[in-house]
Amino acid sequence: MRQIVLDTETTGLEPAQGHRVIEIGAVELLNRRLTGKRYHQYLQPDRDIDPGAMEVHGITPEFLADKPRFREIVDDFLAFVNGAELVIHNAPFDIGFLDHELRLLGEDFKRMQAYCTVADTLVMARQLHPGQKNNLDALCRRYNIDNAHRELHGALLDAEILADVYLAMSGGQASLALVADPVTSGANQKTVIRLDRSTLPPLKIQYADALEISAHHARLDALDKASGGQCVWRKAQE
Repeated sequence: MRQIVLDTETTGLEPAQGHRVIEIGAVELLNRRLTGKRYHQYLQPDRDIDPGAMEVHGITPEFLADKPRFREIVDDFLAFVNGAELVIHNAPFDIGFLDHELRLLGEDFKRMQAYCTVADTLVMARQLHPGQKNNLDALCRRYNIDNAHRELHGALLDAEILADVYLAMSGGQASLALVADPVTSGANQKTVIRLDRSTLPPLKIQYADALEISAHHARLDALDKASGGQCVWRKAQE
């Protein structure tokens, strides 16, 4: 399964008020593994940036003055995301802006969901952690993901962080900040956490596919041959 974890930065909050996309950052996951492929582009919006937005991402009009416009990069961008599932935190915001950019280019371009499917990690987080903060910083703390280098928002940096959050959140791992009574034990008075399993979601079962099973058996054959028929993992399956 090919997924693209994506984030954008914009000149403001509402495309209906003429605000534009000024940065796109995206990283590729293939079968839940980062491939190293990424897409990153700053964009000239041909308009001012709201002061509040600039405080969030730190991108200035002067920095964007020599950057391409969306119409100049749209083909490369769509080629990168086409056919994938987009993984976005608060997807209606980013998709709304990207749809607006495509709409400005005319009838030759469709809306984003004609090219991709979309998964919203904010919806996922609210289902897993109802009543709690579920912004990206809160999720990093909850899943013990280091984001100390994130002083300002940036589309590519946030996409990379979100990829880690998504993999932790969708892999059956519950919050590390489990609600439990600490119990001390032994001379060193170490803290022991007793897990309340009734509060945890069921673990997701990830089955191996045919290719993975074939590779597993090939590896066992090699170990069995190298050990003179003493491969313990092969014996355990007999």
